[in-house]
Amino acid sequence: MTDSLPIPLTSPMTSAQQTALINLVRRAARAEIMPRFRNLAQGDITTKSGPHDLVTEADHQAEAMLARGLQRMFPHALIVGEEAVTAKPSLREDISGAELAIIIDPVDGTWNFAHGLPLFGVIIAVTRFGRPVLGLLYDPVADDWIIADEATPTRLGAALGSERPTKVSSGGALSDLQGYMHFSLMAQEQQELLAPRLAGLARVTALRCSCHEYRMLAQGAVDFVMSGMLNPWDHAAGVIACQQAGGIAMMLDGRAYNTEISDGVLLCAANQDSWTRLRDHFAGSLGDGSE
Repeated sequence: MTDSLPIPLTSPMTSAQQTALINLVRRAARAEIMPRFRNLAQGDITTKSGPHDLVTEADHQAEAMLARGLQRMFPHALIVGEEAVTAKPSLREDISGAELAIIIDPVDGTWNFAHGLPLFGVIIAVTRFGRPVLGLLYDPVADDWIIADEATPTRLGAALGSERPTKVSSGGALSDLQGYMHFSLMAQEQQELLAPRLAGLARVTALRCSCHEYRMLAQGAVDFVMSGMLNPWDHAAGVIACQQAGGIAMMLDGRAYNTEISDGVLLCAANQDSWTRLRDHFAGSLGDGSE
């Protein structure tokens, strides 16, 4: 493959397959997620990398149901779930080598879910050799979803069959930009360098849920999402949702996003001007090579 060859913009799933995918996610939410919301026993919640990195029975059971259903629908695809990677980390490395991979985040925003906050979602990303080509960001509480693929614009769908396109914001001057940043997940030295620069923006916060952060970006409610923790189940779907809603998604050093990348900072923004303003504003404060 040479760089001069164009990448064909074709959907990895037909319209019927996308409908089947959405229905599978909705069934898993009804069967395994929502019955456990605000109904978890103490033994249903455990930790992974630390006290704030939680996993629940809903995560495990929803991922199992989704993985089974997706493997039946796409028998030749590599199916990779967040909890499966926790048990076998080498699975993450297989994504970038797969012609078709489907990545599952069964309950994104598990901390919110475990604490009874109705701000969580299900994320499904489809990648070709690590490049996102389809993303689904599903809200089990509202029973609606953002979906995008590389052949069609990002749109918001709901259970009654309504669907409408979404569009990112128009961006603006640096002092007018608001967005989400995973500040608390960054290294201490990065936080110390970055903190003084946050005052130059209108508002910077985090929802502890990438699903809803990217949904807000794709619908124009915020201007950017920035993260230095590059778990593909958190970001691959959001990248294509941003791009197909008219936004820009790149690593802060200018690289195109790919699930193979594990170091650096991903910046998704409303447009090129806003992306560049943010890149220049944060250059040198994150140790990412963007200076």
